[in-house]
Amino acid sequence: MTRTLYDAARCPFCARVRIVLAEKRIPYEAVAIDLGDRPGWLYEKNPLGKVPVLEEETFVLPESAVIDEYLDERYPEPPLLPVDPGERAAVRLAVHRFDDALGDDYYAYRRGDRNRLDERLAALEFPAGRFSLAEISYVPWILRARDVLGVALPTHLRAWLDELCERPSVAAEVELLRSL
Repeated sequence: MTRTLYDAARCPFCARVRIVLAEKRIPYEAVAIDLGDRPGWLYEKNPLGKVPVLEEETFVLPESAVIDEYLDERYPEPPLLPVDPGERAAVRLAVHRFDDALGDDYYAYRRGDRNRLDERLAALEFPAGRFSLAEISYVPWILRARDVLGVALPTHLRAWLDELCERPSVAAEVELLRSL
């Protein structure tokens, strides 16, 4: 089967999908997209012109959260959603509320409004020892806050991130950020 990820190395949304693909050891071909000069054909795959886009044969799927759930259902090992329906719903809710919990303030910080990012990072809590789509959905931005923006992370997030960086999938993202 031909599987292609239309990807941009600096994009944290793409990082979500790369982490899931790595965790599940799913082979794929990456096609790098220049976010400053998006090719016209990308809009045929995603009318919004955004990455990531996953293509398997003739099936084309945009949006990182949707791609991640699709991959978890199509390739169930290792599972990245809990078995319990309530816990699974809580993970989906954490992914759904990403912008309110972190994303909006991360992007505001990048635009020069540094008022709330520290507060948002201090409020984030992830259960110890769990690695799910919720953690995968947040870690690219936390890595970028630390490694690209130079934000000092609160102690609990530093410990959480150190634990996650032991995973090859997350360690690969750290190395990718260092190469940009």
